[in-house]
Amino acid sequence: MGFLGGAYLWVKAAHVIFVIFWMAGLFMLPRYLVYHQEADPESPENAIWVSREHKLISIILNPAMIAVWACGLALLVSSGAAFQQWFQLKFLFVIGLSGYHGWLVGYHRTLARGQRLLSGNALRLLNEVPGITVVVIVFLVIIKPF
Repeated sequence: MGFLGGAYLWVKAAHVIFVIFWMAGLFMLPRYLVYHQEADPESPENAIWVSREHKLISIILNPAMIAVWACGLALLVSSGAAFQQWFQLKFLFVIGLSGYHGWLVGYHRTLARGQRLLSGNALRLLNEVPGITVVVIVFLVIIKPF
């Protein structure tokens, strides 16, 4: 259990809890962006979506991602899993998911400026990214295929 000692399971539980919060936000924000995308940039509805997205990002998404990374890195250092192949692949997927998170936040800012760069269908397809990614991550963590 490494340097975490008896706190290891508590940190692991917190990690899982914050992953759930982060994933919930990653499922919600793309859907919000679809609705925002379809609103007229000059309408009052546009301002409502900007506000909703900002709250989701600042209250749920960003804090949850920071907590996931903090707990995850503590678990990594404590467990010594860094050199295991299953973990290395999982880590790549988590980095990808973090990049996706950053892209979503950036697209939120783009929409807030009134720019519509993607279609609603493209955003709907992008909504599948976190679901597919979390399936792969869970299989890697539970099954540890290599």
